[in-house]
Amino acid sequence: MIIEQALLQVRPGQDDAFRQAMATARPLIAASPGFIDLQVRPAPEEPGCYLLLVHWESIADHRDGFRRSDRYQQWRALLHGFYDPMPQVRYFGDPL
Repeated sequence: MIIEQALLQVRPGQDDAFRQAMATARPLIAASPGFIDLQVRPAPEEPGCYLLLVHWESIADHRDGFRRSDRYQQWRALLHGFYDPMPQVRYFGDPL
């Protein structure tokens, strides 16, 4: 299993709209082959900062599957306008 991680910095004043858009976007990623779980966690002491954790069967399921799908284009249209700056994605493997 692989964990995709990104810190999402949401533009000031956009938290409620971002949360609504994420609720709409969630089924798009959940329908992807290799998808296991999605968590979006707000930072209690840093408004507008969210931790995105997506569990995948493999990196390829995210990078070559979801990212090249029509569902990703819809995900992008719903969410990417909220971020400043655009998040950097990292992958993490099994625990030591």
